[in-house]
Amino acid sequence: MRIRVEKTIENHQAAAHGGIFSDNNLVHNLKLLDFSSNVNPLGFPSTVKNAFKNISQVSIYPDPNSNELRIHLQKYTGFLKNQIIVGNGATEIIYNYCAAFLRKQKVLISIPTFSEYESAAKLNGATLYFFKTMNLNHNLSEFQNMMEKKHCVFLCNPNNPTGVLIKRKNMLKILESAHDKSTMVFLDECFIELVPDGNESAASYLKEFDNLFILRSLTKSFGLAGLRIGYGLGNKKMIEILQKIKIPWNVSGIAQHSAIKALSDKSHLPKTLDIIKKELKFLTDYISQIKGFTCYTSDTNFILIKSKIKSNQIQKRLLKQNILIRDCSTFHGLDDNFIRIAVRTHKENLKLVEALKKL
Repeated sequence: MRIRVEKTIENHQAAAHGGIFSDNNLVHNLKLLDFSSNVNPLGFPSTVKNAFKNISQVSIYPDPNSNELRIHLQKYTGFLKNQIIVGNGATEIIYNYCAAFLRKQKVLISIPTFSEYESAAKLNGATLYFFKTMNLNHNLSEFQNMMEKKHCVFLCNPNNPTGVLIKRKNMLKILESAHDKSTMVFLDECFIELVPDGNESAASYLKEFDNLFILRSLTKSFGLAGLRIGYGLGNKKMIEILQKIKIPWNVSGIAQHSAIKALSDKSHLPKTLDIIKKELKFLTDYISQIKGFTCYTSDTNFILIKSKIKSNQIQKRLLKQNILIRDCSTFHGLDDNFIRIAVRTHKENLKLVEALKKL
């Protein structure tokens, strides 16, 4: 029997990512220091441990609409429950957004950036065009000129992998241009809570722009990567559509309960930001002094580094010292001379710096 499959599905290729499961040989290495995943350097809040004390919920179907969590997110974000969608990680929301709104649409993506935007848009038959920049603040008008009417723009702020933060005043210019052109804006703010200096979130603009959708992740801010939980903010109609198309019981009960517990910890993020600010400077200062390495200025918990040594060679050599970094050659817009490292604790960061000196 011949199975008929749409070309977008048949030609689909999964995006590459970091983490210990990026290589099956790393899974059981208990000594491995993972600098390839940009999660909270402190891990998850201690309050999350309480979510695992009552395991009777394992036998119960979870709330398919994550209602209790959305109520807590309403208090946390200041947006109404019907303006909030919860997903099995932020990535599920990206794919659902593309399925709902971007079928055979035209999509502009600023690169290099998180690869799942391109992957999800392609899967839904979108036509992609790209704007290459290492810092969108520096060529904003060119980007605005590339935006077309009645299409969609994907932006990551701060951007992954460059770590660059688009200033609020510049984001407002983009939103105004997009609104004038009836163009949707998908804004990924998964790292916005891990920016030590100032609040540049565009969340307050949701009241002005009904074409804006904002993505957030509890994975990054609260170290819940293994539980897969993210959320999005948008206008009521947009959220209503996303609620309709998501799969039933998309977020486990333990994940929902853990997220509620994480949000209740008021001290975890301030502690995290203190560490990021201090260790970001430490890593940048010391790695920049190592011959052959150039650090890009970052506003968040990871650093993009240009190297004279090929990225896959750096990764192989560091793995011999039980250190995993992100080979950035798979990012659209970068070549094999780029790596990315996450900010971890000072003790761990010292080990990375010493290992890089030996290359």
